[in-house]
Amino acid sequence: MTPKRLSTIKNSLNRRQPDLTVVMENVRKPHNLAAVARTLEAVGGLDIHAITALTSIRLTQLAAGGTKKWIAVHKHSNTVEGLAHLKKQGHQIIATTLSETSKDYRDIDYTRPTAILVGEELEGITEQAIDLADENISIPIVGMVQSLNVSVASALILYEAYHQRNKAGMYHSTSLNKDTYAKLLFEACHPRIANHCKNKKIPYPAIDEDAKILEPIAIR
Repeated sequence: MTPKRLSTIKNSLNRRQPDLTVVMENVRKPHNLAAVARTLEAVGGLDIHAITALTSIRLTQLAAGGTKKWIAVHKHSNTVEGLAHLKKQGHQIIATTLSETSKDYRDIDYTRPTAILVGEELEGITEQAIDLADENISIPIVGMVQSLNVSVASALILYEAYHQRNKAGMYHSTSLNKDTYAKLLFEACHPRIANHCKNKKIPYPAIDEDAKILEPIAIR
């Protein structure tokens, strides 16, 4: 681990936004999830939520790029369960849908803990999700198309969130708690040992400020 690489990792962790996430309802295509996750990671997110009937869903490497090791995917079997989980964590649920009550996507306060809810390409967000959301938003369109690609729409909204949070100074101080910071730093600097610890279900060894392991463990 070079000092430059360590500095890059730490600078990224210092700017992470653990209370900014995206929820994709009725996800059917993993590459769509991966495309949105890539933008979420770019603005400092850590988690993405997938409401899907699929048994499992993971980020595909082609669309996700290097995002897989930074963004955790949380699967929910239904909309009520998924949104209730996020509301319990204190997130406002912002649904992207065109309706009479929809606000311009720039008129939302994204400095609050926020979960941006997007739907699958063909049918969009369900009525159930709209009813459970705290706010409905839409992106202005003057052409003949009725909606944007889900990854494009997500990117516009996420970068509005980035703009507001950056202006509010939320990228200027660390938002991660000490344990989460240490965990992510270890996984980024020592991926092989981290995988070993996960497989063996043992704690990560302690590291110092330079991410050097203080008490090495045997790997077999």
